[in-house]
Amino acid sequence: MLVCLIAVVAIQFLGLAGLALVASALLALSNSGRGWWRLLCRMRWLLLSVWLILAYGASGDALFDLAWMPTFQGAREASLHVARLALMLGCLAWLFARLGNQGLLVALQSLLQPLSRFGVGSERLVVRLSLVMQNLQAGVPKGAWRSMLDGNLAAAGAAETLRVEVSPWRLADYLSCGAVLCLSWLLIALG
Repeated sequence: MLVCLIAVVAIQFLGLAGLALVASALLALSNSGRGWWRLLCRMRWLLLSVWLILAYGASGDALFDLAWMPTFQGAREASLHVARLALMLGCLAWLFARLGNQGLLVALQSLLQPLSRFGVGSERLVVRLSLVMQNLQAGVPKGAWRSMLDGNLAAAGAAETLRVEVSPWRLADYLSCGAVLCLSWLLIALG
């Protein structure tokens, strides 16, 4: 999860060449292409809306010298931002393919654990996220919300217990995070 977060931050500073390199690395290193495509299909209207807003919102020279077309500068910036959003979706698809739901909960619990010293209840956040993911995957029977409000969770099909096992960090975890940080700094420096 930390690798994905570092990649999402680094993507914001990359140009088109760096984005193409990250996209090819995502496709080569993982088998999350199908999940990535599903996420892109779900987000197609948002991506189109973002592109249109950014393309028509920037001043500059109109494409093909037509007054109703977006500007060249706006189309370039819009394409860059939509590519960044698409790559962030690719990182999310890679994360889901690599960790799965249980691994995602463990990673989130591990990353949020230091915040418990400041009074942030990471356990509650992880439990709520797991319940949301469970309910999204399995359809809740019709009228189950009434049983939930009455406190009869077993009739609603809710989980009674949640077990999150956090494994200790290994040397490979430290090395992969360090390698991603170094690669991110290199890509940001190259633009």
